[in-house]
Amino acid sequence: MSAYAEITYEVEDRIATVTLNRPEARNGYTIRMADELGDAMDRADRDEDVRVVILTGNGKDFSVGADLTQGGFDFDPETGPDAAWQEPAGRCSKRIFTMNKPVIAALRGAAVGGGVTITLSCDYRLASTDSRFGFVFVRRGIYPEGASAWFLPRLVGMGTALDWMISGRVFGAEEAKTAGLVHSVHEPEEVLGKARELAREIAATTSPVSVAVTRQLLYRMASAESPFPVHELDSRLIGGLGSSPDAVEGVVSFLQKRPPEFSMRVDTDQPAYLPWLDK
Repeated sequence: MSAYAEITYEVEDRIATVTLNRPEARNGYTIRMADELGDAMDRADRDEDVRVVILTGNGKDFSVGADLTQGGFDFDPETGPDAAWQEPAGRCSKRIFTMNKPVIAALRGAAVGGGVTITLSCDYRLASTDSRFGFVFVRRGIYPEGASAWFLPRLVGMGTALDWMISGRVFGAEEAKTAGLVHSVHEPEEVLGKARELAREIAATTSPVSVAVTRQLLYRMASAESPFPVHELDSRLIGGLGSSPDAVEGVVSFLQKRPPEFSMRVDTDQPAYLPWLDK
């Protein structure tokens, strides 16, 4: 995409900020927004100068979920979709899941329905004191989307996921933090700044390749039936550190008490045997 209509994309200090930009509709989620978010995540993931992505919203709300005035479908409801069709929230949450770069969601106001499910695959969710969350699908006679039935129990446990999804009730930031849905709560005008502080720290102190591998290790291997296949992969990774420039730099910079200068690239220097890499 050469231009975006419903989001904005900016890069500064190695941080890409992706902003939902329909404040007049409280950032209601649309098909076009889904496609633009996917494109923006692709763009950030390909850019070796981008180390961290921040996902946020313009205005007082992150997103009130699907814009019901838009219909919500890019197919004829009478005939239904073809076999390859994917619902819009999952297009975004799955793309974030596969990212090599960490993604921080900076949320304020409403994050409801698709407005919360698209954030469940982010690495961090920072909320504001006025944040309101809700998996309200059953109250609209519809179903959870965004692969949220997979992500949510892994974040907050099955009991809490059942409560939130079966009741469809809306809840506040403190409940979300207590349950583990959000990592921290801040004043509304401070949330984006706190997300940027976190992003700058990650960009300045971590190896991009180590982050990419670690992020996918957690997601891809956490559901293994035992620790043995995980340890097998760990062993290959650790066994290869002798030829890793970033491992050398990490140790030397630590001993010399200086900031690290990691040189390895995510696009070329991840171990080729990682099972989730495209062959």
